[in-house]
Amino acid sequence: MNTPTVEILAPNGQPARQQMSYNGAGAGFGGQLRDWAPGLKTADAALLPNLDLGNARADDVVRNNAFASNGVQLHIDNIVGSLFRLSFKPRWQQLGIKEADAMAFARDVEAAWLEIAEDPVGCYLDAERKRTFTMLIREGVGTHVRSGEDMFSAEWIPGRGSLIATAIKQVTPKRVCNPNRAADSATRRGGVELDRYGAAVAYHLRSQNNTAFGFGDGMGHTWRRITRETRFGRPKFCHVFEPTEDGQTRGANQFLAVLEQMQMLPKMQQTKLQNAIVNSMYAATLEAELGPEAASALIGGDLAEDKLTEYMGAVEGYHNNVSIKMNGARIPHLLPGERLNLQTSGNVDNGYVDLESSVLRWLAAGLNVAYEPFAKDFKQLSWSAAQASLGENWRHFMGKRKIIAERKATIIFRLVLEEMLFRNLVKLPRGASRDFYQATAAWTNCTWIGAGRFAIDGLKAVREAILKIEYGLSTYEKELAIMGEDYQETFMQQVREQEERKEKGLPRPAWMQFDKFAQDEQQASEA
Repeated sequence: MNTPTVEILAPNGQPARQQMSYNGAGAGFGGQLRDWAPGLKTADAALLPNLDLGNARADDVVRNNAFASNGVQLHIDNIVGSLFRLSFKPRWQQLGIKEADAMAFARDVEAAWLEIAEDPVGCYLDAERKRTFTMLIREGVGTHVRSGEDMFSAEWIPGRGSLIATAIKQVTPKRVCNPNRAADSATRRGGVELDRYGAAVAYHLRSQNNTAFGFGDGMGHTWRRITRETRFGRPKFCHVFEPTEDGQTRGANQFLAVLEQMQMLPKMQQTKLQNAIVNSMYAATLEAELGPEAASALIGGDLAEDKLTEYMGAVEGYHNNVSIKMNGARIPHLLPGERLNLQTSGNVDNGYVDLESSVLRWLAAGLNVAYEPFAKDFKQLSWSAAQASLGENWRHFMGKRKIIAERKATIIFRLVLEEMLFRNLVKLPRGASRDFYQATAAWTNCTWIGAGRFAIDGLKAVREAILKIEYGLSTYEKELAIMGEDYQETFMQQVREQEERKEKGLPRPAWMQFDKFAQDEQQASEA
């Protein structure tokens, strides 16, 4: 005997059980969400099947879309800037050395690092000898925006005239894939070999093919397996990205959420441009009505073409002989049945600017950049709005600097410092209780100074920094780092300049004191 199913309905006639959960998990108001049933997938299941297509589309819009290219450039300029400075800070407390010895060691390392990393002629740190260290970081940030990840390998290339043999080979994520395009498995996904915990063990790198003369994709048909690190723990292949959930193997590029709008924006602009051109082609049109006989002849008469030619010739002759002018402008005297229609372009904008601005705001939100610098539109920006917009953007850039740029930079620094110690270019302080391999993280602890925060009002930014320092809320190191400067370099340069001014008989610089800033602030608030 079948028991009948009892279903309780809500006052709107819909099943009550479905309406007792979250609205977003139900049918929605009026059943609008009833047909929205996306699959519940892991990050890899959603990303890897269309990884190549998504990255190819992102590459295409960056190449051919000015706003997309600007979005990438904004990340590079704000995260890295023109020089990515090392601020080496070994954790001397864990290393059994004194702070003074740690600072002396840091100065020696920074000097040797600068000579190796920022050599603009030799570029020995780059395996291809095309990039300085800063250029490697800038390229990595740009690659991460376009592809959602950055990859590079650590090579050993002796005998090139460099102080060290360590070299960094930048690797495009396009080349990392399963050999022979094999399907993903539990231990190999997206060209990455994994252990039982999901940690990367090795990477499969597709060879390059430069013999296709522009007709191929630039990649060959052989693969090379590269382990993540050597047997003694030295990094060999590095993969930098920010996972969003457990088990994620590859990174998702930032354009995936806005590719549809990014692709449609140029089409909107081109269509609007064509419309404006067509509207401006004709200043006026002349309409004429033919008589019954002429119309009949045009429809079915044997001499329709002759009649039309004869009629048009007569009309032309009439208008050529009539010369009526007003203020130098000729006004035609029309034949009976003719009408002169003046064509105007009308409202060329017709709401397009607002529509374009809406799309650009969508794109800016998807790329996590401020709308104004992204769209190059500052005409309606107030000072307070600019502060809020750029301040919010600065937090995003600082997060990416820490997670992407600084992580890559620290890995490279670790490789270089290891070899500098091996070649006695620098020496560990005496009395250290732990050597480099026993405390690698402590010996390679560092921060990086990139582009400074953009200041809309430079004087207010300086006042804020001085007040924070004077009240003990910040330090010269932090405030100068926000400006993109190294406090030690600044202090040493100030000492040199003061000594030179003294030698030349120039007066000491009149430094503006905190009291003067406080007076200015009080006067400004009273005004």
